[in-house]
Amino acid sequence: MTAVHLSAPDIDPNEVAFFERLAHRWWDEEGPFWPLHKLNRFRVDYIRAQLCRFFAREATAPRPLEGLRLLDIGCGGGLLSEPMARLGAQVTGIEITEKNLRVSRIHADWSGLEIDYRLATVHDLAAAGETFDAVLNMEVVEHVEHLPDFLADCARLVRPGGVMVVATINRTPLAWLMAIIGAERIMGWLPKGTHHYRKLVKPEELMHGLGEQLVPLDRTGVRVNPFNRAFSFSGSMAVNYMMLFRRTAEAGDR
Repeated sequence: MTAVHLSAPDIDPNEVAFFERLAHRWWDEEGPFWPLHKLNRFRVDYIRAQLCRFFAREATAPRPLEGLRLLDIGCGGGLLSEPMARLGAQVTGIEITEKNLRVSRIHADWSGLEIDYRLATVHDLAAAGETFDAVLNMEVVEHVEHLPDFLADCARLVRPGGVMVVATINRTPLAWLMAIIGAERIMGWLPKGTHHYRKLVKPEELMHGLGEQLVPLDRTGVRVNPFNRAFSFSGSMAVNYMMLFRRTAEAGDR
């Protein structure tokens, strides 16, 4: 059967083909996505804490995100969408390859979770006027072409008063050394070609692309211990980093 995937100006077909080849390994914690599984547990804790603080929810409640509409951009096999659904959020996950969506839908069915997985781009949703309480833009921006257009569409998907969480890799010599040379070529933690230095995103580029309506509320660096492969917060954003943005309320929405 011919693989189905979407095309748009901000989609790099080489990136699509790269991740499509690995689609069947999404849920293999010992496979090529093991760093993402390790990172996922760390970022879920961060997202839960930030959303609960912002929306005045009790973080220790069984389903603290109950009632929130949440978008997971580039959901892949559903590694992040599923824990968000377990926390009570009404999750929409979008992907640009049908192969990845088949993996995510099957696994969600096995897990007994209702998640709205769609073959769609951020431009599709933005053009349709859809908005969400929270948008998760995790490890995606470093894989797109025409970053300003992509970020502008992402910003439109956050409702006035809503939030966006972004995680990515900074474009610095240290990030090149750690994330590309170290993680991909020396230690083999990631398949070679996972990241391209020219596509890595500086925090100021991220903020500029999202526009003045998205105001940063929190930012943190992320580091990994090469000996135990554990992730932790860092005061330096020179390599991996995460940011929380709030969309300002527009006139008539206050």
